[in-house]
Amino acid sequence: MKDKLIIIGASGHGKVVADIAIKMNKWQSIAFLDDDESIKASMGLEVICKTADAFTYKDEADFFVAIGSNATREKIQENLIVEGLNVVSLIHPSSVIGTDVEIGIGSVVMAGVVINSSTRIGKGCIINTSSSIDHDNVIEEYVHISPGVSLAGTVKIGRLNWIGIGSVISNNVNICSGCKVGAGTVVVKDITEPGTYVGVPVRKID
Repeated sequence: MKDKLIIIGASGHGKVVADIAIKMNKWQSIAFLDDDESIKASMGLEVICKTADAFTYKDEADFFVAIGSNATREKIQENLIVEGLNVVSLIHPSSVIGTDVEIGIGSVVMAGVVINSSTRIGKGCIINTSSSIDHDNVIEEYVHISPGVSLAGTVKIGRLNWIGIGSVISNNVNICSGCKVGAGTVVVKDITEPGTYVGVPVRKID
């Protein structure tokens, strides 16, 4: 672990990520990279340069990619990993993490989250505010679990999925990769085909 943390992305998601990093109290300094030249600072933290300049800080900083888009976050983070930069995970001190839980690099666990025992979180995931993930879940890489989502036991969420705010996933349900689940959706059976899903109970609309 380095003394400096660089967060890529200074927008709303980046602000929440920075707040978590500050509360973790592990870095002496925190700064942003962002490609929007009009943003000079965020959360009182300086925007020091653009995303492409990350590699010049390889030996002096840890990195976190605070980009909401799953696909964009994957592209940037995987490039950092290939080039040997140190990507870290961020876990809010108020979250509750059970025994035998694994959290992949580049994932963020936000305030009020509960992750129960024997759950696996892949790299580059967003586990957003006050979401609940019960025992024996598998969340694959670059997934966004939105605020207030509730996952019961033994749920599997495929990679690059977006699970909308307030959604409920019943126990023993598998959701394949490449899905977008709309806000407030209730999923009571497996989703086996990529697409967009909404409703109570869930139905495919695209």
